[in-house]
Amino acid sequence: MIFMLENLKKSVCDANLELVKRGVVIYTWGNVSGISEDRKYMVIKPSGVDYDGMTLEDMVVVDVKTGVKVEGKWNPSSDTKTHLELYKKYSSIKGIAHTHSVNAVAFAQAGIKIPALGTTHADYFYGDIPCTRELTQQEVMEDYETNTGKVIIETIENAQYDPMAIPGIVVKNHGPFAWGKNPENAVYNAVVLEKVAEIDLKTIMLNPNAEMKSYILDKHYMRKHGPNAYYGQGK
Repeated sequence: MIFMLENLKKSVCDANLELVKRGVVIYTWGNVSGISEDRKYMVIKPSGVDYDGMTLEDMVVVDVKTGVKVEGKWNPSSDTKTHLELYKKYSSIKGIAHTHSVNAVAFAQAGIKIPALGTTHADYFYGDIPCTRELTQQEVMEDYETNTGKVIIETIENAQYDPMAIPGIVVKNHGPFAWGKNPENAVYNAVVLEKVAEIDLKTIMLNPNAEMKSYILDKHYMRKHGPNAYYGQGK
């Protein structure tokens, strides 16, 4: 188990540093986590610690069931409870990335979904990237981070879609969360989410009535992710 967690800590640390490399975080903004194979432990970035000089020794291990820190010299990210809610609900999620990337946050602050307008979007997200409702005052005051996770789950469940088919969301007034099959994949999806948000903003400026037909969405998503996918060099 110790060896497995060391590998996970390295993976999570590398994924956090990738956020910086890809330009979707600055200073101490954002965080990435990963979950152990037995889903008993989560490794996450520490709270308020700058990315510059960050190593795997800075990563924090949290018990998934209790939310208690079990290893690490720092406090875990303030978004820890949000990550835990998603891991406990969806066994397919094995990595989560949260950023405050500019274009995705613009959609979150506007309270607007990121619509599927083109094939770049369709290659990675099988439909519009939703925006959650805003949290109530009571939800914020009672347990803000847990309820942020719950409102993400509420949005997914109400729309009845596979979270791995649309591996990201924007939380109203807050920002984007993305997830994947591991921490690296979660970061990848977070970066793509930011890019399609940027493309959408420019598209809507040029044509507020822009749209993409569902058969184009289906074709592009399925040729890459469907049962008969043929994109790339095979598996």
